[in-house]
Amino acid sequence: MATQVKRILLAEDEAALRDFISRNLRARGFEVLEASNGLEAIAVWERDDPHLLILDIMMPRMDGLEVCRRVREHSNVPIIVLTALDGETDKVTALDLGADDYLTKPFGVEELLARVRAVLRRTQPAAPATTAGGVKQFGEIEVDLDGHIVRRQGTEVRLSPTEFALLSQLVTNAGKVLTHRQLLQSVWGPEYGGEAEYLRVYINRLRHKLEADPANPRYFLTEPGVGYRFNPN
Repeated sequence: MATQVKRILLAEDEAALRDFISRNLRARGFEVLEASNGLEAIAVWERDDPHLLILDIMMPRMDGLEVCRRVREHSNVPIIVLTALDGETDKVTALDLGADDYLTKPFGVEELLARVRAVLRRTQPAAPATTAGGVKQFGEIEVDLDGHIVRRQGTEVRLSPTEFALLSQLVTNAGKVLTHRQLLQSVWGPEYGGEAEYLRVYINRLRHKLEADPANPRYFLTEPGVGYRFNPN
């Protein structure tokens, strides 16, 4: 069976950079859809259903963060945000709005390609399980590892592919402390290791979706300076 060509929507208002990124993506076999502003990006996303969005933050007519927010209201399509801003607050804002990854300009094309491959890999349909999966019950939380279904108090909870991958790592290692690096490399990929802010945002999402009191978590526990632990009790 032929491999499906992945469609990538690239929204970037700087024409020279947009052309440079597009040429490199096409050279690697991707189909590239281009937009020069946020409103155009929304229109292309709605019309062509791309597999990945690459959004510049600073765009006319609608910035990349607003595009990200609107897309996330309806879709779990992976999103990589590009920005000239390098503050951690800006990264967390992008991640909070639903971005899967974040690249600061200037960046090398190989770095971008590595991030593209990583985010597409994370959102591929899961391969058949090679280790024990099944349904795990922790108090009011039920996790079906094979079916990719999570319920809280009997009600299904919608998780993004990355959220579910992180939850799976934690529950299959319940009671064990997993370091930041372990979690980043097992969930995001071997290209990662120092992006602790990604984990803070995603753990916070899991707490808000699955904890009765997110401010005083019972299940998703922080081990300061080390990592996180899922408490099965």
